[in-house]
Amino acid sequence: MSYPEDLRYPHARYHGDQGEVNASFRPADSPPEISSPSASTHYLATHESTGGAFGLYKVELGPRAAGAKTHFHKTISESFYVLSGELELYNGEKWLTGRAGDFLYVPAGGLHAFRNATDEPTSMLLLFSPGAPREEYFERVAEMAGRGGEELKRFRIRHDSYFVEDFEPGQE
Repeated sequence: MSYPEDLRYPHARYHGDQGEVNASFRPADSPPEISSPSASTHYLATHESTGGAFGLYKVELGPRAAGAKTHFHKTISESFYVLSGELELYNGEKWLTGRAGDFLYVPAGGLHAFRNATDEPTSMLLLFSPGAPREEYFERVAEMAGRGGEELKRFRIRHDSYFVEDFEPGQE
């Protein structure tokens, strides 16, 4: 493969000359930050820990877990990498069955959804770029869904999550 001579990297974020010790390690057996009967979420790399560069989360969904309905983000992209099981992924046009090793990238503005439609558990990596502070969203979405209505809609919008169901005719 040929690369252009003017290949450009992003602006430097580190300005030292010697490097420094600043890596972080998370053992595989670390407990999830969020657990419910149908799902768990592990914070692998957060907005805070990456300086806003990206957010990386491992999500485990139990059998028949609902996931997220069709929505889009205005400021972030979202990527899905299936680790195990089968995950139904909506790419804005149709539902696809993702299996271990499958990947879906959704640029900002792209409609998407996901769910576990099987009787077996599934797990995936979620990558958000740039790294939005998604942790509050993950921690409070179930509570806010229970409240519903305008309060849920405002919560979603505050977290750059625009659900189609919130903007259907007669809903605005």
